[in-house]
Amino acid sequence: MNPFVATATAAALLLSAPALAAADDDDTEAAMSAPTMAAPSGDAAAGEAAFGKQCASCHVVKSGDGEVLAGNRAIAGPNLYGTVGGPAGAVADFNYGKAMAAVADTGAVWTEENFVAYVQDPSDWLKATLDNKKARSKMGWKVRDPQDAADLYAFLHSLAPHEAE
Repeated sequence: MNPFVATATAAALLLSAPALAAADDDDTEAAMSAPTMAAPSGDAAAGEAAFGKQCASCHVVKSGDGEVLAGNRAIAGPNLYGTVGGPAGAVADFNYGKAMAAVADTGAVWTEENFVAYVQDPSDWLKATLDNKKARSKMGWKVRDPQDAADLYAFLHSLAPHEAE
């Protein structure tokens, strides 16, 4: 098994273990699909600066009522409003690449671990997540510093964490 997938699986199981121990058979599936999200480890203010330098040329954070919270009118990448903690590849009306669409079909969620790994090397994350050496990302930019990636996650979380529907 791929080390990244093994680590992510172990983390998901650890996060769900208390819920699973208390759940009856009917609740087990619901508990496994919704692990508790930890608070972001990064610095939102530093993430705001990193977003302006690294992300704003392709992404925007625009609320449902049309208010632009970060970025410009960029459309090369999806609107990142409400994506943190939400399903990967799920922004309505965005044309995702084949690999990200396949990830969306798995039910993957933008946890901090997934987000940080993805923005550091999008294609490598897709390859590992899908166990497909040919998977490629449409996102060409890489956030080299893991702290910058964690800060970006904290910034996006501060603007709009995903709201369960």
